[in-house]
Amino acid sequence: MKNFTELNLNPSLMRSITRMHFKIPTPIQAQAIPHALIGKDILGTAQTGTGKTLCYGIACINNLLNNRGSNALIICPTRELAVQVEDVLKGLIENTMNIKSAVLIGGESMQKQLRQLQKSPRLIIGTPGRLNDHLKRKSLRLHQSFFLVLDETDRMLDMGFTPQIEQILKFIPKKHQTLLFSATLPQNILNMTERYLNDPIRIKVGSTTAPISKIKQEVIQVSEGEKYNKLLDELYKRKGSIIIFVKTKRNADKIADRLHDDGHRCDCMHGNLRQSKRQRTLIAFRSGKIRILISTELAARGLDIPSIQHVINYHLPQVPEDFIHRIGRTARAGSEGCALTFITPNDLQIWNAIQKLINPNFKSELRISNKRFYKNKRNKKLFDKKKKFEDKNKLFSKGKKYPKSSKDFNKKKFNFKRSNKRFFKQKDFRFEAYTNNPKFLAKKKEITETDNNERKKFNFNKGKKRFKNRNRPKSFKFKKHSRRIRNRNF
Repeated sequence: MKNFTELNLNPSLMRSITRMHFKIPTPIQAQAIPHALIGKDILGTAQTGTGKTLCYGIACINNLLNNRGSNALIICPTRELAVQVEDVLKGLIENTMNIKSAVLIGGESMQKQLRQLQKSPRLIIGTPGRLNDHLKRKSLRLHQSFFLVLDETDRMLDMGFTPQIEQILKFIPKKHQTLLFSATLPQNILNMTERYLNDPIRIKVGSTTAPISKIKQEVIQVSEGEKYNKLLDELYKRKGSIIIFVKTKRNADKIADRLHDDGHRCDCMHGNLRQSKRQRTLIAFRSGKIRILISTELAARGLDIPSIQHVINYHLPQVPEDFIHRIGRTARAGSEGCALTFITPNDLQIWNAIQKLINPNFKSELRISNKRFYKNKRNKKLFDKKKKFEDKNKLFSKGKKYPKSSKDFNKKKFNFKRSNKRFFKQKDFRFEAYTNNPKFLAKKKEITETDNNERKKFNFNKGKKRFKNRNRPKSFKFKKHSRRIRNRNF
């Protein structure tokens, strides 16, 4: 397939594709769309930014136009991706098609979504959690959903959505078409494929573990204490929009505040923010009002922001595959981009794992010398522990001769304590004679007996009662029960 005119699409859909200036399909579109149009199940894997959304979007709209009694369900891992998918598909839907859509995601008003469902939408896009909420309420019916799309499936399974997806699939008709798209193919996805897909067509385009060739990668070795200052230097050097990936939500807020104080147009995006706030931030970033976006792994998958020129990995991801998705936010739609990665001594292990994923024949050549980090006092303590003992020996070298190694020095110190213990263990006959004296033993017995008598005299209940009633007013009195009531047998 060289162009979209060869697909024999619905005329109204073909007009929409022409209006959006889509002429030549991408490799994943050229291979998957013809099979999807004839009703085949598809298992597709491709790099990020290769046009997977339009791939299943064209097949989905064409199916709805040709089968008036059918609906379509698209499941996405994140709210932002679901909103983005709806925007792409709305561009393909004309007013004459009479296809209404509904986006069912968390963080938005349930009443608003119920009003959307009352209009009987034929295209439903949502996240697993909110879709299950509507199914429990019986506000969503999927008995006519003959077209199913699972987008970024590996991400959904990583986020723990497997039970929710399996619950949703129970409400879908047994005879339906499934299009499953994933960046990687771990074993849990293959197991799902065997259970829910019917003789799927396997489509793989390019390497899913290699970054796009048009991405220029840079690596900077730096200590943890010097990282932020180095980030400021790099931000002043670079032009265009920048997305910075950090490890935690707290890191995102902290760095966003510091950059804002330093005069940068920036904002952060993570899971703790409200959906409306997250959406406003994305719109501002796309429009250019915000130059720098600080994000967690939330923005690493699926989000299509064509204007990103630079991706900065302030912290490395915990999973090596996520590195490919991060840097895939740049160099979209054939453009060029740059990916900068900060590496600290603690990151060497995960960095080697990332390089092994990209290139199986990789041999680690990166070595970070400790001398570089002596400028920072914190890192000096972390990376040079022996120096501490060397300095001690230098201090004492002018006077008496102390042992060279730190172990011997500690031994000398502890031997002194042991000698004290041995001294107290020795028998002192004078002290023994005094303790065995009958007068001393009688006095000791007398003291212990008086102590025991004093303890017996003390009334603990009295103290408890006083503590119990300390907050009561002075006028308060306990009611005295009559004798008849007190003696009653219960």
